[in-house]
Amino acid sequence: MTRMCVAVVAIGVNLATPAKAQEVSRGEDVTLAQAVALALSREPSLRAVRADVEMARGMSVQAGLRSNPITSIERRQEPGGTDSATEIGIEWPLGLSRRGPLIAAAAAEVSVSEYEEADVRRQLVADVSTAYGEAAAAARELSITDEVLATISKQLELLRARAQQGSVPTLDRDVVDVDVRRIQAERAVRSGRAERALIRLKRLLGMAPEATLRITQSLEQLVTAGVTVGDMTANQPAARPDVRAAEERVRAADERVGTARSEGKPDVTIFGSYMRMDTGFPQQGFGVDGGLERVRAQFNYVTAGAMVSLPLWNRQQGAVAAASAARAAAVARAESARLTAAAELADARVRFAQARRAVSLYQDGVRPLARRNFETVSETYSLGRATVFDVLSEQRRYLETERGYTEALSEAFASWVGLQRATGDQR
Repeated sequence: MTRMCVAVVAIGVNLATPAKAQEVSRGEDVTLAQAVALALSREPSLRAVRADVEMARGMSVQAGLRSNPITSIERRQEPGGTDSATEIGIEWPLGLSRRGPLIAAAAAEVSVSEYEEADVRRQLVADVSTAYGEAAAAARELSITDEVLATISKQLELLRARAQQGSVPTLDRDVVDVDVRRIQAERAVRSGRAERALIRLKRLLGMAPEATLRITQSLEQLVTAGVTVGDMTANQPAARPDVRAAEERVRAADERVGTARSEGKPDVTIFGSYMRMDTGFPQQGFGVDGGLERVRAQFNYVTAGAMVSLPLWNRQQGAVAAASAARAAAVARAESARLTAAAELADARVRFAQARRAVSLYQDGVRPLARRNFETVSETYSLGRATVFDVLSEQRRYLETERGYTEALSEAFASWVGLQRATGDQR
């Protein structure tokens, strides 16, 4: 049994512009472009990856800073005596072989985080577009159901009056009554689907489920806009941010290998110190004036030098091996990302081309012919040359066509979103 019926006699329903469906939830009006802009500014996960980018930039700044010098102060005092010494020292690790690789590795991590943020943005734009299209499709289905329910309810009232007068069989009235009740149940289901579609869209826009939202673009408008700009054949999968991020991870892995090797090289730390020592003996001697005085003197010492680390046994062999293995894994993942992107793009192009062809077939021939057939059978019934069952049968065929057209429109828009996702285009 088919799922839905329209009016038995009249067919004045405009299915091309579902007005009621856009009133599923009153409130903030958003177009697709506005919904994308809201998601990019509100969605928490995107804010999180933006914070990751700032964290990587901070670490890059940190990697470029030189090591701080280390100072020390030492005081020596003879217990029970008068001898003392005061020393001030300073040490400064130069990091001659390590600073460059650390800066390069941090810069590579910044690039990785920026491309990852761009990929999250790419996925979010596609997810919002998909959710908006699903809401528009649910809205169109609900609009069709509302229009049909209103028309067939009026027809039922007319048939009830005519059945009481005996001008039509009561069976005709009962058949239409069954359809009315069935459509009422179907309307409740489709209303729930429309509400759930809006809830999913609100989540992507960073809105609470109870917030008000209303979409302002119909499914036909979305498909028309998508077909206009949908042929993005110039985009190549190598330009996708996830592919670029995978390639940058290879560069970052190279830099980490260099960093591990630099840790196993000699490094230099320079140092210096100044000591002032006051010392003497309990004996006495003659001073410069010829008198006796205690033997005592003050001495000043300045020390300077350098310490060199000697990697005799620990040359970071394990760290270098681990970093090299991580690089091999990054290379394999980059190759996998390129293959995946190319396959997704080829799949999206095929899907988009076939979906556009299906929409064109419905628009150019299927829908006009189905409408004309239904109008003809309805007119025949009004002249008494057909039964209500003939009209209902043609009516179901017509509505199946409209449902198929909605499905084709949904597929066309979904395929356009898929093509955007595959190419990395964020229009």
